[in-house]
Amino acid sequence: MARTVYVAALEPGTGKSVVALGVMEMLAGRVDRVGFFRPVIADRSAPDRLTELMHERYRLAIDPAELGGVTYDELHELTAAGRTDELVGRVVERFRAVERRCDAVLCVGTDFTDVASSTEFALNLRFADNLGAPVLAVVTGHRRSADEVVASVQAARGALAEAGNAVVAVVANRVHPVDLDRVRAKLADGADGADGTDGTEPPTAPTYAIPYDPVLVEPTVGEVATEVGARVLVGDPAELDRDVRGVVVAAATLPTVLEHLTDGALVITPGDRAEIALGVLAAAASATAPRVSGLLLCTGLLPDPRVQRILDGLAYAPILAVDTDTFTTAQAVGRVQGHLTAGSTRKITAALGSVERNVDVEELARRVELTRSTRVTPLMFSYDLVERARADHRHIVLPEGTDERILRATEIILRRGVAGITLLGRPDEVHGRAAALGLDLTGAAVLDPTSLEADDLRERFAATYAKARAHKGVTLQQARDVVTDVSYFGTLMVHDDLADGMVSGALHTTAHTIRPAFEVIRTVPGVRTVSSVFFMCLADRVLVYGDCAVIPDPDAGQLADIAVSSAATARRFGVEPRVAMLSYSTGSSGSGADVDKVREATRLVREREPLLPVEGPIQYDAAVDASVARTKLPGSEVAGQATVFVFPDLNTGNNTYKAVQRSAGAVAIGPVLQGLRRPVNDLSRGCTVADIVDTVAITAIQAQSG
Repeated sequence: MARTVYVAALEPGTGKSVVALGVMEMLAGRVDRVGFFRPVIADRSAPDRLTELMHERYRLAIDPAELGGVTYDELHELTAAGRTDELVGRVVERFRAVERRCDAVLCVGTDFTDVASSTEFALNLRFADNLGAPVLAVVTGHRRSADEVVASVQAARGALAEAGNAVVAVVANRVHPVDLDRVRAKLADGADGADGTDGTEPPTAPTYAIPYDPVLVEPTVGEVATEVGARVLVGDPAELDRDVRGVVVAAATLPTVLEHLTDGALVITPGDRAEIALGVLAAAASATAPRVSGLLLCTGLLPDPRVQRILDGLAYAPILAVDTDTFTTAQAVGRVQGHLTAGSTRKITAALGSVERNVDVEELARRVELTRSTRVTPLMFSYDLVERARADHRHIVLPEGTDERILRATEIILRRGVAGITLLGRPDEVHGRAAALGLDLTGAAVLDPTSLEADDLRERFAATYAKARAHKGVTLQQARDVVTDVSYFGTLMVHDDLADGMVSGALHTTAHTIRPAFEVIRTVPGVRTVSSVFFMCLADRVLVYGDCAVIPDPDAGQLADIAVSSAATARRFGVEPRVAMLSYSTGSSGSGADVDKVREATRLVREREPLLPVEGPIQYDAAVDASVARTKLPGSEVAGQATVFVFPDLNTGNNTYKAVQRSAGAVAIGPVLQGLRRPVNDLSRGCTVADIVDTVAITAIQAQSG
């Protein structure tokens, strides 16, 4: 039977979807097959936003149409006829069909949109009881005092105790940040009766308070566009993810409009007001004016083509257009609410960060009695990276501070608490670019290696570099020139303990990224070879490939180094190492210089690491396929179940990882460098934002252990 959690709201407007997403992330990080279920849905023709989000983000194998119980129409019909038992039976029947295919299931209760509030919580508790699911209850703190929030928690506990439901936790969501500490203190005080007792016993389940975050409530430009039927004139999908924090109706002169602009405002103006459009977008490009979220042109009028060409060049904010008049448009925009959807990347990040910072997810997992799966899916691997990085916070320097992907990744990293970040680049360019993208980089440090403010650091780094490269004839004056390069500057920050690690390569070549580390940081004692691995995230497991990025033609000793380092890296990241030393021959079936090199490397690995499972030479099919292994290498503890693959040369390794990545749809995380005394990691120039986040998390974890 799958482990199940039932998230239920005590009232409307709790933001339970945020809590549900955090719980789902926790489940997906611990079990292989996660499921989602809603006992009551609006209709069966299309999934609701939350179901669609869960299905897409967690790649659920079950059709969305199967993830719901009864419709609201069925609920009304059956309850009106006094057939409540039949209602519950239908929900249970559809839930069991989902549960049978999952290791853990998250159930999210009703939305207080079509049922009397006075009975809805009780109905959800009855569903949970019949599904055998402990309840995570959510109350709202929005527009409530600290005492009122605590009273709501007491009411939830009382209702749960009266119904006899098992309880995972009670969460007070959307608490005013000013009241947060007071709410937590009162809930932690046994005398407040928050556990539903007389205050003499400790709470039977933990209680958490999550602060109000406007990012989770405000609509995005994209949501506004969808709800009001706007056409997108300028702006890509990523730019439509900006938050709309207010509305400015621009009906006055430009100076007056500029006076009323605020950060995140959506400006509504008729399409023929060219001076307003030009002025607002020029302000968005300025470092001294508020950064608007977008421009909405109304009345069906569009700018003159000559003006439009200028607007295209001032694309610092998305531009939308509608046919309705100004008043109607403003009313329609005012009615749009923000929602968590499959496409709202920034809201998802904010929601996960909010839950992870304020809820003890480890305690939740224990209360649900979750045991980690022995298999490691890509989602579980990525979740574990973030979880481990957050547990021991480190600081990472990112030299490519103006790259859009780096900036978007930085916002995610900061919101989820993965690591502290220093971005290298001119502060005006970095902040200007971030503002143009609608990103919040509060908490990130920005440093320009060429600025006056960095004079002392440059001189310090130049002395360090000149000393390290004196044997190559590098003078102090030459070193002063070298260290202004962002890769060298970032590497020297790591060397001098001003950062715990560095991640670069989104814009720079691998050589440009890692050469400074070779010259300054050097290798760990006992390892003469710096190499790399890729984590290959397949559908049901994570494999480790090395070396696919650094050493073109390793000799036997270098291959042994790669194998030992790759096994250590695998173990550090939760992959039990069983090492396959790959060749075109298996066992003693072949000969030749290439095979002999792999055979000698295998001998050296066994000599250095007697307890490490290693096999070589071995062909790839014998390493991964149990049936082939039984024929070619019967009795091997590695054949058929290898997890670490050491390629005989860079040509083979690089082509293989790319073939598997493209042909099998695998996620390739790396290259992750190994053998250096301090962590420096390279990105592919085709990396995605998710790749950057994962690589920063990996770098932070590497820094934790050394």
